[in-house]
Order: sequence, then C-alpha cells, then structure tokens
Amino acid sequence: MLERGSKVTAQRLPPIQDTFLKHLSENNVDVTIFLGNGIRLQGRIERFDNFTVLLVRGNSSQVVYKHAISTILPAEPVELLGPSADANG
Repeated sequence: MLERGSKVTAQRLPPIQDTFLKHLSENNVDVTIFLGNGIRLQGRIERFDNFTVLLVRGNSSQVVYKHAISTILPAEPVELLGPSADANG
C-alpha cells in the first residue's frame, strides 16, 4: 500500500499503435487496411509517422492518412506483449 506523499514512478510504454505498426513494418507482414469509406487496401507497411502510413504492394506505393484508416488486419497473428507480460498476468 502506498503512503501519503510517496512518489510512484510510472513505467512509460510506447503507444500500442506504434508498437503494432513497427512490428508489421520490421517483419514485412502483409496487411489489409480498411478505410472508413469501406475501401480495402493490401500490401506491406514500409514506414509510418504520426499522420501517415506508407503502404507498398509490388512496384507501387501509396501514402495513407491515418485518420482515414478504420482497421488494419495483419495476415498473421501479432503478439504485442512480451513473454514477461504474460507471466505477470
């Protein structure tokens, strides 16, 4: 139990979005991106920043604005938590 006036050091974790996109990009995972208007895009995430995702398929690439994305569906399961997180429940 914490005592009044004690300081708690919070562990800063990277945003889930960044962890997810970084994994997809570094591991060249094929993805399907669904936009808010229903359009479906397929490819691999080459890069991303705070506002955009660079999606590559074959010899073509397209910049997709994050605010237009509804869902990103990877072609394979993605584990965002490390093994130590599972052990701690």
